[in-house]
Amino acid sequence: MSNVHNMICPWWLSFTLNNVFRKMIQDPQRILEPFVRPGQVAADIGCGPGFFTLEMARLVGDRGKVFAVDLQEKMLQIVKQRAERAHLSGRIQFHQCRAQALGLQEPCDFILAFYMVHEVPDAGSFLRELKSGLKPGGFFLLVEPKMHVSKKQFQKTVESAYAAGFRKLDVPHIRFSRAVLLTH
Repeated sequence: MSNVHNMICPWWLSFTLNNVFRKMIQDPQRILEPFVRPGQVAADIGCGPGFFTLEMARLVGDRGKVFAVDLQEKMLQIVKQRAERAHLSGRIQFHQCRAQALGLQEPCDFILAFYMVHEVPDAGSFLRELKSGLKPGGFFLLVEPKMHVSKKQFQKTVESAYAAGFRKLDVPHIRFSRAVLLTH
């Protein structure tokens, strides 16, 4: 599994994932607001530096909870520092996963996998684990970058999601991305 680490974005490039230019192109509030509600449990899988994590924490409010999940401890440290500065760390649980399993301990109302499924060594197993971690009627937003993931590759991932038991609800428009909103 050592090659898995070669496929993921290294922590020292996290600034490319969290900057003002990206926020203008892919505004986290605009993307998440239709799906995340106060009091919900949400998960940002492959959260990186927390570009979407902090907005999720704002949207779930005081009674909600967000799991910031990443393979790299350094990424989680970056998110934690940003969450503390934004006074949101009380709503976020930081969870370092393994390459083979996420290990989420609580079912979620909303799960986001943004620009990371193409980095997973076994997409089928990963998607089955996500399905088991999603509450009935919950939403799973799967987003991949057009520049790294071809239409054919994305369709294969979506078919794996269907095989895992998901069904398509919508195809949200997210700039420079291929996206699908899924549920049970």
